[in-house]
Amino acid sequence: MSEPGATMTMVVIGVGMVGTSIALAARRAGHRVHLRDRNTSHALVAAGLGAGSVDPVPPNEVDLVVVAVPPDHCARVIADSLLEHRSATVTDVASVKGALIGQLRALVDDEALRRYVGSHPMAGSHRSGPVSGDADLFVDRTWVLTPHRVNPDVDVARVRRLATESGAVVTDMDPYDHDRAVAAVSHLPHVASVLVADQMDDVPAEHLRLAGQGLRDVTRIAGSDPGLWVQILSANAAAVRPRLERLRTAVDALLAGFDDRERLVGALQAGVAGTARIPGKHGLADQVWSEVVVEIPDTPGALAKLFAEVGEAGINIEDMSIEHDQNRQVGHLALLVDSVHESELRDQLAEHGWTVRP
Repeated sequence: MSEPGATMTMVVIGVGMVGTSIALAARRAGHRVHLRDRNTSHALVAAGLGAGSVDPVPPNEVDLVVVAVPPDHCARVIADSLLEHRSATVTDVASVKGALIGQLRALVDDEALRRYVGSHPMAGSHRSGPVSGDADLFVDRTWVLTPHRVNPDVDVARVRRLATESGAVVTDMDPYDHDRAVAAVSHLPHVASVLVADQMDDVPAEHLRLAGQGLRDVTRIAGSDPGLWVQILSANAAAVRPRLERLRTAVDALLAGFDDRERLVGALQAGVAGTARIPGKHGLADQVWSEVVVEIPDTPGALAKLFAEVGEAGINIEDMSIEHDQNRQVGHLALLVDSVHESELRDQLAEHGWTVRP
């Protein structure tokens, strides 16, 4: 077993996109990683990408086990890992924690449960499989640790180290507080995205051609794996259901006052106020941002050329989106920058001949 700060020997169980990304980040940090997956080809592909080895490792040599399997199987795999690796810390990446602890109490004794430290990296995408793994997936993203009071410090420290060395911003939460939080900031938005996307089923194709970035932004996450999300929503139903009921009440109130302009304005203003409460990057207070929109031709190399010229100015681009003009071979690239650099960026783009919206 390794000493604090020494190279850890890890086992990653479940090498889909998240598991492979964790393995790649751990390997980059210098740790020994062994890969397992019920689909042997996944483990072999991940190993081929440099995520670790598929060779077996003696259980008593393992410092940390990371369980990255679908929610329905998480409790059983964690329990089996605690029993197999009796001196290792075991963590997981599941998005629901409270119900998981209850399941584990029925599967292992209190002594084994002491070595389980829940965690949840708040990063991912609609992509899946080991080929989607990315060692930088967690950089500047929140990684939640949900330790319980009986966890020894050494076990919490191992999981914290994994998250920190993966580049994440680590925060600790009570498991049940975590579930209420993700119900509001992750699970409710997913269901809302699904419901909006479902409304497109009877929209004529010629009408859908008018769709702009707004519709794409709202519906993007609706394309995620339904098989995974039914497990997530079922596991966190106790926290998600009240949020959905509150949303239904808000929709009913909006419909009831839809012909009353004052009530409609009030609803829209409430949305603005809610948006303002969402923190900015790294969970810090939001900065004042400006959007600079530039017209970009739909030709090879145009985007790379623009970014190279933006880079010359040394201005950080916080975020971006692109909306394609359905009638012209151009796109409109919206660049989000700190407001103090807006004029400088506009001048830089204009100097290089780009068309910038007023």
